[in-house]
Amino acid sequence: MNRTRLLGLVLGPISFFLILSFFHPEDLSKEANAVLATTIWIAIWWITEAIPIAVTALLPLVLFPLSGGLDLPTTSGSFGHKYVFLYMGGFIIAIAIEKWNLHKRIALNIINFIGSDIRKIILGFMMATAFLSMWISNTATAVMMLPIGIAIIKQLRDNPDTIEDENLIFGKALMLGIAYSASIGGVATLIGTPPNLVLAGVVLDTYGYEITFMQWFTFGLPISIILLFICWKYLTRYAFSFKQTEFPGGKEEIKRQLQLLGKISYEEKSVGFIFAFTAFCWITRSFLLQQFLPGLDDTIIAICFAIVLFLIPARNRKEQLINWEEAVQMPWGIILLFGGGMALAKGFEVSGLAVWIGSQMTSLSGLSIIVLILVLIAAVNFLTEITSNLATTAMLLPVLAPMALTINVHPFALMVGAAVAASCAFMLPVATPPNAVVFGSGYLRIPDMVKKGLFMNIISILILTLFVYFALPVLWDFVIEGFPNSLKK
Repeated sequence: MNRTRLLGLVLGPISFFLILSFFHPEDLSKEANAVLATTIWIAIWWITEAIPIAVTALLPLVLFPLSGGLDLPTTSGSFGHKYVFLYMGGFIIAIAIEKWNLHKRIALNIINFIGSDIRKIILGFMMATAFLSMWISNTATAVMMLPIGIAIIKQLRDNPDTIEDENLIFGKALMLGIAYSASIGGVATLIGTPPNLVLAGVVLDTYGYEITFMQWFTFGLPISIILLFICWKYLTRYAFSFKQTEFPGGKEEIKRQLQLLGKISYEEKSVGFIFAFTAFCWITRSFLLQQFLPGLDDTIIAICFAIVLFLIPARNRKEQLINWEEAVQMPWGIILLFGGGMALAKGFEVSGLAVWIGSQMTSLSGLSIIVLILVLIAAVNFLTEITSNLATTAMLLPVLAPMALTINVHPFALMVGAAVAASCAFMLPVATPPNAVVFGSGYLRIPDMVKKGLFMNIISILILTLFVYFALPVLWDFVIEGFPNSLKK
């Protein structure tokens, strides 16, 4: 165990007992004090990764009841939050897509459609990666795209018409393009990346307000498209310069890989139809389907079609489109982490800690709203370079809710900005799993990632700030100045 982890391992419980024993402001209840102490312990272990972060997420189940912060039934109920099951259903569909190689066929066809120009091939990879990461995990997308990308790089290297070292430049640009677009694509949908669902869960529990799939889509998709286009332009025009524009043999390699997949199978068609129909139901649920089924929910849609996958047989009739041995491979660690975040949010709300924290932040009320959003987004962006984006949002969102009330700002301006910023860390290999995946390819060094990623961090901070301040209130129909009475409890 390294020094940082060892320090965190000791500092977490010490901080917990010190706060419980000696930190007793007059206006802070005993329950709120217990929740605060637990949160500090969890935050220290999450930041230092003293133990696996998913295991740390289980601490509320032990510490809340024993310290008097929150009773066990309420705490454990957070781990069964409806968005936990939305994520589970979405992931089962994603596993079925991966099982039958539908994701690879989609990616190769997108790349093949774009063209054989070096810059267009990078665009094709980025579009395919971003599209897939809207629906399946960013990590799985990057892992799937990596070998396809390496095959293309080797094709360029081995071609006698290739200018010397051009494949190395292309390789760096392509690897960064895959990593960045995996993170950018996840912003587009509610299920694209875990911080989005944490936000939706905290907003639902705190304000009783449901962020629908379509509502998020109207905000997230434009951001993804703009960031993706800027990222592509930056990587292919400024970050790297190519001496040749045509890619000798690139088109042939893509077609060869498509031929290896063979004709589209019955299973791919079946899974593809279920996937497309699920997306259709998510998008149209709030304004179309609920007119016929008022009780319909995004979680119900996800679980319903996940169950359907277990019912439809494959062509050989010996198995279904997915079985439990495959479904059980879903990332249970993220699900536990999500539940832990929901438990923290519930503790903040029920104990009154959220109100107390908000009352301590009156000094921020003098700041311009756009400056406050800019500072918050920048802080979260750079914090998630070294910490888990899911853990960061789970820690921050329960604090931002009361802060918005205190400084009289619509909470969505702060909470949505923080959640999206957590998915836009581009500098370090440890910042996101896609960054780590492409770093492992051997084509990149840390200075490459830091130098190129810093620009993307700054650009994403500026774009998110402008979008949250100007576009979000229009798209979601609220006034950014002033805390709405409809969200006050």
